[in-house]
Amino acid sequence: MAAVPNEKMESKTSSDSDESPEKGVSPAVDEKLKDEDGYENLNYPPPWRFEKWFIGGYSQERMIKFKSPKTMYKAINLFAGIAIMFYGYDQGVMSQVNLNPHYQELMKIAPIEGNSRNVAALGGIVSVYYGGTFIGALVAGSLADRMGRIKAVVFGCLWALLGAVLQASAYNIAWMCCARVISGVGVGAIDCVIPVWSAEVSSHQARGAFLAIEFFMNIGGLALAYWIEYFAYLNPNHEMAWRTPLALQIIFIVIIGIGINFFPESPRWLMKMGREEEARNVLKATRDADVEYELKGIKKVVKYELETSGANHYAAMLFPKDRYSKQLRWRVVLAVWLQIMQELVGIGVITVYAVDLFQDAGFDLTLSKLLAGFNNISYMFSVIFAVITLDRYGRRSTMVWGAVAMAVELLIAGILDKYAQIKGPNQRSFGAGVATLTFLYTATFGATWLTTPWLYPTEIFPLNVRAKGGAWSVVGWSIGNGIITMITPFLFQAISYGTLLLLFGLNIFCIPFVILLYPETAGRSLEQMDTFFEHGGSWNVFKASHNIRQKGIDDWRWMKKMKPEEQMELEKGRRMSTAVRSPEEDEKDARMSWKKRPVYTFRRKGSNAGIM
Repeated sequence: MAAVPNEKMESKTSSDSDESPEKGVSPAVDEKLKDEDGYENLNYPPPWRFEKWFIGGYSQERMIKFKSPKTMYKAINLFAGIAIMFYGYDQGVMSQVNLNPHYQELMKIAPIEGNSRNVAALGGIVSVYYGGTFIGALVAGSLADRMGRIKAVVFGCLWALLGAVLQASAYNIAWMCCARVISGVGVGAIDCVIPVWSAEVSSHQARGAFLAIEFFMNIGGLALAYWIEYFAYLNPNHEMAWRTPLALQIIFIVIIGIGINFFPESPRWLMKMGREEEARNVLKATRDADVEYELKGIKKVVKYELETSGANHYAAMLFPKDRYSKQLRWRVVLAVWLQIMQELVGIGVITVYAVDLFQDAGFDLTLSKLLAGFNNISYMFSVIFAVITLDRYGRRSTMVWGAVAMAVELLIAGILDKYAQIKGPNQRSFGAGVATLTFLYTATFGATWLTTPWLYPTEIFPLNVRAKGGAWSVVGWSIGNGIITMITPFLFQAISYGTLLLLFGLNIFCIPFVILLYPETAGRSLEQMDTFFEHGGSWNVFKASHNIRQKGIDDWRWMKKMKPEEQMELEKGRRMSTAVRSPEEDEKDARMSWKKRPVYTFRRKGSNAGIM
């Protein structure tokens, strides 16, 4: 299988190499850039015939221009952060709307407690939104490839705008459910395309820092929605208290839908459509150095995409007919299941129904709302630690130990919650324990599981199917969120504190899947990921690593993070020193006393599995 260059390799420049044609490159070098691998003979697809019916899009004349590419880079990241903040706001806006008495009476879902029909209706209003995100992600993933990333975002904004207007003006449950689905279509489209667009337009020399900003703003949107609703609830006009936060979505949508048209289009999409000069201009606006060699790398990707265009369809990715498509299905399953597991570990229960949780622990409504609000703020700042955990410890180790910590916190919280619901002198103490562990749980999730399911698809999908890979990731997120938000009201009423104990079990349930199914992507290029899926031959990471080793490939230990020095050895063509056990390790193992041997063996096994 032909190798696809990864972002890091594409963004490399070569200041020591020949200059670009515009900087006085020799005709021979220029011809080499043009003719190598037949890039000049690519059969570019024609513009999509329905593209003219969609408003917005990229214009080279309209694109904002800065003196420094670094300023453009910051502007792109800030704009992407605003879009992701909107996604967080929209996800969290229903948390207190559901508690509003006027809203409950208008939707005819009051009283909630003890009424199974009303409980089902409450969960249904929240969960139908994720049916919309499911549809929106699949549609936008296809549109982004057909008519560009910018037009796909504008398409999503139009749906989100219509949904926000309908939600803020709803007068019955059918109206609200339709509005939630429409809004979900728009948010799913935006959430699918924005990460792909920002990754393809930006130079990723500070990827970890941007990751922190991205999810910091995401949870910031969640916290913003909560506190707006909290202060709106103080308004004696309870109708405006729930309509106002829903209407404020329009501000985000207008900024995103109009602002995106003044930013550059993806140079990869422009190149795929044969608009090479425009792609070159975008790269010049967003890169510090010479862009010709990166442009050549993008051409290589486009050439490969056009050769494998038959696999760039949702049906082909799910029902493969050749070896390459089977590898894509493998990646799709990993991306979708990881997003579902992210919801199974319980974060949706805590963020959407936090007030109910704190009330169950013995706090009154006012204090429960304050605790839930401060929990969101703590959650937001915990995301900063994700940069440390992901880069230093790798994806697998971060998820495994994150799930272990969350399981312990939920187990203890569930036990304390049982006693916090019993009237007595110690009720307050038990309730404080539940609140403390809830804060610890959300902080642990923010530092470990929040970022990985969104980062992982960008690292395992080839560039030629990245938009659709992002769509599949949102599909998994929609399925997980839809199920959890639908059943949670029933769980709180049926088993109360047992909900936390159930989530404890689900965290334990997820750990073996991470250990057995997910290869470590930290420190590895996209070509190396292609090597794993092409030669692994097994969904079991340990067996796949064995198969790769049997084929004589140096990078075979896919349970562990690739260290920089190992990557350097690999690039120089030398066998990695950590690929096999050294004589010193064997000698140390033999000298180990029988008392220390179990601990040493456990640590060595954990290290080999990539979790220590």
